[in-house]
Amino acid sequence: MSQRRRPKRGSKAYGPRKRAKSQTPRLDSWPEISGAPRIQGFAGYKAGMTHAFVVDTRAKSTTSGMEVQVPVTVLEVPPMRIAAVRFYENTITGLSTAGEVWAQDIDPLLGRRLIVPKSHDEASFARYDGLDIEDVRVIAYTQPKLVSGVPKKVPDIMELRIGGGTVDERVAYAKSILGKEVGIDAFSGEGSLVDVIAITKGKGFQGVTKRWGVKLLSHRNSKHRRGIGNLGPKRPGYVRGTVPASGQMGYHQRTEFNKKLMKIGAEGTEVTPDGGFLNYGEVRSAYVLVHGSVPGPAKRLVRLRDPSRAPKKATAEAPNVTFVSTESKQGA
Repeated sequence: MSQRRRPKRGSKAYGPRKRAKSQTPRLDSWPEISGAPRIQGFAGYKAGMTHAFVVDTRAKSTTSGMEVQVPVTVLEVPPMRIAAVRFYENTITGLSTAGEVWAQDIDPLLGRRLIVPKSHDEASFARYDGLDIEDVRVIAYTQPKLVSGVPKKVPDIMELRIGGGTVDERVAYAKSILGKEVGIDAFSGEGSLVDVIAITKGKGFQGVTKRWGVKLLSHRNSKHRRGIGNLGPKRPGYVRGTVPASGQMGYHQRTEFNKKLMKIGAEGTEVTPDGGFLNYGEVRSAYVLVHGSVPGPAKRLVRLRDPSRAPKKATAEAPNVTFVSTESKQGA
C-alpha cells in the first residue's frame, strides 16, 4: 500500500508578499509593563554574526553547568536622541494624537525626513494639563554619524512608547529625557527578552518554485517544469490570491519574538573580528549581542521592543558569556 503521509510542501508564510514601504519598521502595538517609567523600544544597526560560549544554566539540560557554543548577532546601538513628546487621548475611534512638544536642539538633518515644527518653550507642556491623557510616547531618532559601518548621515526617526508607572509619572519621565540622549540601558538589560523587527533581505523578482517552494512538474511536461500546474477551478472565473505565483521575494517586514540579549557592551572593539565584519567594517560604539539570527543584511536598521508574547516562566538572569569569537569573517 502506498505511503499516505509525506512532509508538507510549499510555503505557509504571509501573503501577499509585497515590498516594504519603508526600511524603518513600523510598530502597531506595544505591551503593557510594570515598574518605573521607561522607554519600551530601541534601534540599532546590524553588523554581522559570530559565535560565543555561554554557561548553560538550564537545570534539566544534559549540558547544565557546561560551556556551550551559541550563535549571536552583533547590533551596533549608539545612543538615540529624543526629538519630541507626543500625547494620546482616548476617543470613540481609539487613540488619537492630542499634541506634541518638540525639543529646541535637534539634528538639522532631521528636516529631510519630516517637517520639523518650530521650537518650543516650557509653557508648551501646560497646554495638555487639562486633557485626559491616555498614552505617552516619544519621537526618537538614531545617530548614524556615530556608526562607521553605515554610509549615511540622515537619522532614522521612529516613535517609542513610554510604559510603566502612572500617566503622570510617564509625562514627568518624558519631560526629563526630551532633547537628551538615551542609551540601550534605558530600554533593557542583559538577559532580557525582546522582539526584533526588521526588513528582510531583498531577493527581487523570483519564480514560483523558489518563491513558494512548489513541487517541480513532471519531466514529461513539454512546456515547463518550474511553473504552477493549475491556476484553480472553473468557478469563480478569476485566479485567486492564494494561488502561488511569481513576484517579489524578500524585503518584507518581519518580527522575531523572544530573542535574548546575551551581552551589552560599550566598546565595540571587544566583538569586532579581525578585518571587521563582512560588508560592515568595525563596531566602534555601544553594541548588543542578540541570541540567534536577525532579519536583514548588514547595515540594516533593526528595532527592538519589549516582548509582546513573553513566556510565563521567563527569567531575566544575565547569561554568563565566557568568550566571544573575534576570528576573521572575511573568508566566510
